[in-house]
Amino acid sequence: MSFVSLLQPDEADPVLIATPSGAADFLLACDHAGRLLPRRLGMLGLPDSELRRHIGWDIGIWAVTQRLSTRLDAVAIGQRYSRLVIDCNRAPGVPSSIPLVSESTAIPGNVDLSQADRDAREREIFRPYHDRLASELDRRAGRRTLLIAMHSFTPVYLGVARPWHAGVLFNRDARLARITLDLLRAEPGLVVGENEPYAVSDLTDYTVPVHAERRGLAHVELEIRQDLIADAVGQARWADLLARLLPAAAEGLGASG
Repeated sequence: MSFVSLLQPDEADPVLIATPSGAADFLLACDHAGRLLPRRLGMLGLPDSELRRHIGWDIGIWAVTQRLSTRLDAVAIGQRYSRLVIDCNRAPGVPSSIPLVSESTAIPGNVDLSQADRDAREREIFRPYHDRLASELDRRAGRRTLLIAMHSFTPVYLGVARPWHAGVLFNRDARLARITLDLLRAEPGLVVGENEPYAVSDLTDYTVPVHAERRGLAHVELEIRQDLIADAVGQARWADLLARLLPAAAEGLGASG
């Protein structure tokens, strides 16, 4: 099999780190932090306006995660390349890992890829990010860790408006999610979805099933609506809110979580 190199030596590392020496029990993971494209891929056949949309990244969420990381003194790990290159919250090989269509937008640069091309995206973007998460969790072996997967969602999807301000997602283990959901719903004026607008599963997610469920770690996947965190004011507001509620959720979980 031929070998294909994706990133040039001077291109940015796929892994983003905030508060690397954070001492909190929380570990923040941000799969769709950025929308950078490797030079070799050009624009994937898309105009810049498409790449700036939700199909290219989770708008606003890395800024929230950085602020939250500082407020909690928690390590945060993000992935800076666009989800259209390879989705770091999908198992490699599933159709949505390297999408041919995202929402209703065709992705020309993902058509007819060789296996070597696919392997390069996994090897140089997907693996470094998940290896960094795994190594951080290995480093914490024997101590309490709560994994918080940070995401954002578009206010309108395929023409349908979404009423939720935020969503709390989980799959097999709802310990931390239930407490977090109750705390968020107790906030005045917030509409919070339970497994809305998405739900966690082995087919549609990777970070929670692999890094949290397999290790038996308490966890929650959070979704924030993008119009609420599109600017610095909203990003700070949501970071402050979560910095107040997540420690309360951890306390409610008890020392065994």
